[in-house]
Amino acid sequence: MGTTTIPPGLAIAQPMPDILPDRKPRAGAWGFLRRYPTILIGGSLLLVMLFIAVFAPFLFTKDPTALAPALRTREPSAEFWFGSDMLGRDVYSRVLYGARVSLLVGFSVAVLASIAGLIIGLVSGFIRLADSIIMRFMDGMMSIPPILLAIALMALTRGSVQNVIIAITIAEIPRVSRLVRGVVLSLREQPYVEAAVAAGTRTPAIIFKHILPNTLAPLTVQATFICAAAMITEAILSFIGAGTPPIIPSWGNIMAEGRALWQVKPYIVFFPAVFLSITVLAVNLLGDGLRDAIDPRLAKKL
Repeated sequence: MGTTTIPPGLAIAQPMPDILPDRKPRAGAWGFLRRYPTILIGGSLLLVMLFIAVFAPFLFTKDPTALAPALRTREPSAEFWFGSDMLGRDVYSRVLYGARVSLLVGFSVAVLASIAGLIIGLVSGFIRLADSIIMRFMDGMMSIPPILLAIALMALTRGSVQNVIIAITIAEIPRVSRLVRGVVLSLREQPYVEAAVAAGTRTPAIIFKHILPNTLAPLTVQATFICAAAMITEAILSFIGAGTPPIIPSWGNIMAEGRALWQVKPYIVFFPAVFLSITVLAVNLLGDGLRDAIDPRLAKKL
């Protein structure tokens, strides 16, 4: 056999080593939270408030309804960390127990209004005949400010936590249904929905299989803002005497009872107002973070 002569200057091609792809470890939940710090901050604050509400009896509190006229309007001290009100009740205990009422109202209204608004928005957005009827009714309700509508509804019933939840839920439903309807109108024109209609798929199947899953993301973000708005509305209703009964320690009731002594005993109003502000801020931060995570393009524009 003859030998093969390699021309000068021609390098012998060496086999390339296998190059493994650079697999970066998954960032996981911590990486996600670092990318969206508002979710971390808002979620952490909200967890603290939930902890306070659940474990209030174990956080060195007293009976929030116990009267002690001899100890009324005491300044914050080692005995009364947040002071005492005009009836001698411990403001610290009442503020911590008040977290239960505000969080219960906020979460309940967010869930109920989201479910009701989702159903109405799905039906109105996908069924043209129902849209012209339902949305005109929703437009009429949206013409009334939510707080005024809640006050009018509470005037027809007696004050209780359940009635406050129902009144605020009814006032928030039109906004949720409007949001869901807008999403459904855009999804209804998508090719995969038109293909499902052309294939003879029934309307309920199209709604639950193709439309509903795509409305959950914006609905979740909207639910967080409804939760924050519901807590503020509950505090307003209680502050003007149209919400929960005075015997129930809610942040609105505490501020309403302390407004007469605001100039001389500001701590009675200050502490529940701070807790309410922190809770609403936490929910809003969580909602902003979820919005940025769901739609990163919107976050870049902002």
